[in-house]
Amino acid sequence: MDRLTGMADLDVAQLQTLFESRVYNLNNGTIYFPIRHHSPACSYHLLRLIEEYKPNIILIEGPESGNPLLQVLADEATIPPVSLYYTYESEDERAACYYPMLRYSPEYVALKEAARLNIPATFIDLDYHHFSKPNKPEQREISIQDETLLAGSEFIHRLCQKTNCRSFDELWESVFEIGGLEKSTQAFVLDVFTYCTLSRMCYSAERLHSTGDLAREAHMKRRIEQARQEHDRVLVITGGFHTYGLLTLDNHETDSEGVAMEAQVGHQKSVHQQMYPMVYTFAEADRLNGYASGMPYVNYYEQIWTQLIRQKSSVYNLTALDLLSRVTRKLREAHEHVSTSDAIEAYSMVQGLAGLRGKREGGVYELMDATLSSFVKGELTLASDKPLQELHKLLTGDVIGKVAPNPFSIPIVEDFKERCTESKLQIRTTGQHKKVLDLYAKPDHRRQSQLFQSMVYLVPDFAKRQSGPDWIAQRDMNLVRETWIYTYSSRIEARLIENSLYGGTIWEAATRKMEEEMQGIPDHHSGDLAKSMLQALLMGLQDTAMTLYDQVKSALRKDGNFLSLCGSLHILNRIQQHRRLLGLSEEQQLLNLVSEAYNNAVDKLMQLSRTNPDEHEAIVQGLKLLAMLAESSEEHFRDDTFRAHLDELLSDSQLPAQLEGVCIAISSGLGDRHKEEIVDRARGYIRGSQEQTRQTALYLQGVFSVARDAFLYENQLLSELDYMIEQLDYEEFIRMIPELRLAFTYFTPMETGLIADRVANLHQTEAEEMLWPPVDERLLIQTKTWDEALRKEFDAWKLI
Repeated sequence: MDRLTGMADLDVAQLQTLFESRVYNLNNGTIYFPIRHHSPACSYHLLRLIEEYKPNIILIEGPESGNPLLQVLADEATIPPVSLYYTYESEDERAACYYPMLRYSPEYVALKEAARLNIPATFIDLDYHHFSKPNKPEQREISIQDETLLAGSEFIHRLCQKTNCRSFDELWESVFEIGGLEKSTQAFVLDVFTYCTLSRMCYSAERLHSTGDLAREAHMKRRIEQARQEHDRVLVITGGFHTYGLLTLDNHETDSEGVAMEAQVGHQKSVHQQMYPMVYTFAEADRLNGYASGMPYVNYYEQIWTQLIRQKSSVYNLTALDLLSRVTRKLREAHEHVSTSDAIEAYSMVQGLAGLRGKREGGVYELMDATLSSFVKGELTLASDKPLQELHKLLTGDVIGKVAPNPFSIPIVEDFKERCTESKLQIRTTGQHKKVLDLYAKPDHRRQSQLFQSMVYLVPDFAKRQSGPDWIAQRDMNLVRETWIYTYSSRIEARLIENSLYGGTIWEAATRKMEEEMQGIPDHHSGDLAKSMLQALLMGLQDTAMTLYDQVKSALRKDGNFLSLCGSLHILNRIQQHRRLLGLSEEQQLLNLVSEAYNNAVDKLMQLSRTNPDEHEAIVQGLKLLAMLAESSEEHFRDDTFRAHLDELLSDSQLPAQLEGVCIAISSGLGDRHKEEIVDRARGYIRGSQEQTRQTALYLQGVFSVARDAFLYENQLLSELDYMIEQLDYEEFIRMIPELRLAFTYFTPMETGLIADRVANLHQTEAEEMLWPPVDERLLIQTKTWDEALRKEFDAWKLI
């Protein structure tokens, strides 16, 4: 049923009577001020009401557990945007939410005025865990100040259609933010109360009960009754959606909801909840970024509020003029083709659109429409929307707030900020920042790298390494500089707060978190434990890394996988080579680990004859690592076990071709076998059965991965390969081309040029001629005909 038809029962005159008698009657002991969260107009009229009414106490819709933090929020050293971060955890669920405050939020203005007037202010709402929905799909950010019901009501939807407004935000700005400034406070509050009440009437009692609104209102009403008994003049500030409920919910319903809530709480398992003050950002407070309540375009309305408290006239025109000039300047810096006349035209259009739409001044939507029309030439595309991009950045802003020093501060957050100050990292503004670190030349930069590594381990969203050595993936190890891109926001701070259970500093938290993760790694996964040791060293946790020594050694002895052991060996050998850079002073323990990993990997060589083809490439890399260490001058690698196992593998007829190629190349390089054997084994594939011939390319891949010189400077293998290509029919040649091409990718461009020259010499031609396209058959026949005709003519003249 259309619930809007039921609104006829609520006579507008009765609603106005209710407003005059109980909502806004300065002679009453209690008055109600309905608001929309983060509305400058609401804050503007709230200041006027407080000055006129002179309340003894101010009650604010907000979580009661935040009351101990109100002094921090009202402190002069606290600079919005800030937020209360609330988290709770039970056996069944875990959730967190935000209660943000901007400089022009009515709640924040009320707190500041209460502090200035030296009167109490208190939150009266339920904590979030009482009405949270655990089965609700996870949101990017949850706000206690949710306005979904207000903005999504059928009343608002039809009103937007009637007034030709594109959204509730445009409707609100037109009626309240712009139109409300010229109204009296009483008329303004009446409009807010009426609009919000009519929106509320679109929902059934069952819906309001399911969302927790009735329970919240019952709880707030009890707190209001308590305040009435203790104070003569009580000012109640809540979302406009709740004001009617606070007035009409009778005592019986209040008691019923209270009993139901108490029963629900009684059945809940123990809940551990925490609330902290934290910094917030304009970008996160912007409703268009996924935030659930309040006004969009935060920086725009921040400028409006600044003009309002300065008692300026035409505040929207002044703000539009300022933003248009800044957009023009930004576009010129980006080498966009804009002129002063474009900006003048845009400002003129703001005023023209305002008049056309019946507004006293042009708001943010007129500003965006004017920018689109005046600055974007032609069709709006990805290539031409730069003016709108710059405008949206300015409308949102990049400010980060500041929280006054307080006993509620989280040690890990304070430690992080202190370390950022020492490292000169930019965490006072949002946006991406770059930091280039010279790891080998500057010890301070090495410590900053450790800070980045620790933060990425705890809070992955904080930073990303753009370039530099990747120790974990073993890439770009030849680079000596790191480039980090980092971004700070309240989400980073929230994640740090979540990690505070591990410790009070960045290093303590990283240490305890790593120790906890270590317990979940199976005791035979040596590669994972070796990576953890390396990760600890990169974070500067040398003591933690060395505590893993016995655990890694035990895992190496239990690990039966050749590839896993080779991975562990690679990491441990890298750590041993760079031990000074990683801050390790104990050398013998590392050498023992490297030797243990090497010996265990060598002992598993005999498993390679029965391996999965998909693993062969990784096995080749492992064999190359073992060969490199076997050739080194270090004593603990100088034994005959590796050589003996290679001989056994090469005598195994089931050894895959690619592994045979790498094994014979390694054995030849160690001097255990003659290089001619590489050619002999290749000849066995080339001149063998059809199936053996198909394996030739795989054999060559193994050989070329270690011993390219066997093909570069010796003619025998080249001749055998040339013989094979000559003997192959067309279909077999096409079948083998992919693997053959892959085999030759091991050579550098210069080396492939050298091979081309040798192939050309083999066929008594030039390398360039081999690249010439084939002669057209018709041209060849015609040329042959001409040749025969010339020969006959020369013979007739006895010239030949």
